[in-house]
Amino acid sequence: MLASRARAPYKARMTEFRKMHGLGNDFVVFDARNGDFALDEASARAVADRRTGIGCDQVIVIERSTNGADAAMRIFNADGNEVEACGNAARCVARLLFEEKGTTGVQIDTGAGRLICSDAGKDSVTVDMGQPRLDWQEIPLSSPVETKNFPLDIGGRCYAAAAVSVGNPHCVLFVDDAQNAAVEEIGAKVENNPLFPHRTNVEFASVISPSRLRMRVWERGVGITRACGTGACAVGVAAHRRGLTDRKVEIELDGGILAIEWREEDDHILMTGDAALAFTGKIDLAALEQRP
Repeated sequence: MLASRARAPYKARMTEFRKMHGLGNDFVVFDARNGDFALDEASARAVADRRTGIGCDQVIVIERSTNGADAAMRIFNADGNEVEACGNAARCVARLLFEEKGTTGVQIDTGAGRLICSDAGKDSVTVDMGQPRLDWQEIPLSSPVETKNFPLDIGGRCYAAAAVSVGNPHCVLFVDDAQNAAVEEIGAKVENNPLFPHRTNVEFASVISPSRLRMRVWERGVGITRACGTGACAVGVAAHRRGLTDRKVEIELDGGILAIEWREEDDHILMTGDAALAFTGKIDLAALEQRP
């Protein structure tokens, strides 16, 4: 009779994370600066799953900068795809770095370039998002249009659209009532429109006054979110280019208000808003990835 061989007990390898959000746009943040840590498309998608993972709009990985910044940041959308920029996440990471370094200003490298972040008080952070890209080839689009104002046909209905890149592509649709816009129905169609070879984020914006707009958003690779920092920047730029608003505006999102300034002297976009820590925890990434 053969003796049974005892199975070695499974030993979980736990990885710390922080759950954070900027106006309800929520993130799972991992710090990879002090150890081996690899996150691919499948594991990011598993973490972001709201039923079997932690749940979030984006997964954020903080890494060491190789170019002299305080840190670098990688961004994975809920569908697992890595993207270039996220303004709300930049504010969250900046707040962590302020506390860690005891400073009121940090620099964060991203796939879209370096972001300069400063403490704005009362849990708010200002991020210098740099200059918007307004040429159709830089956004990019698949064919030339006047990016300030062009007609976009979606399902037989023509929208007055604008296109802006804030490190990632945005299509802004100006509508009479953003609050009641068909964000899910139209957003998904615009995201995958052939005009946008890398897909696009979609903002529905209505003007309340020269200094205030209402905006709702469909994020590329995520869906409807409560806020989008780069989207608010794109809306502020697009509205001013059309002569609808001033260079300084407040933008009402589902999750709260962002202050946007498209600075005249250098065309840099300044975004100011809250960043919050919801909770901290630990997760066994290897076990999560094995779930069906």
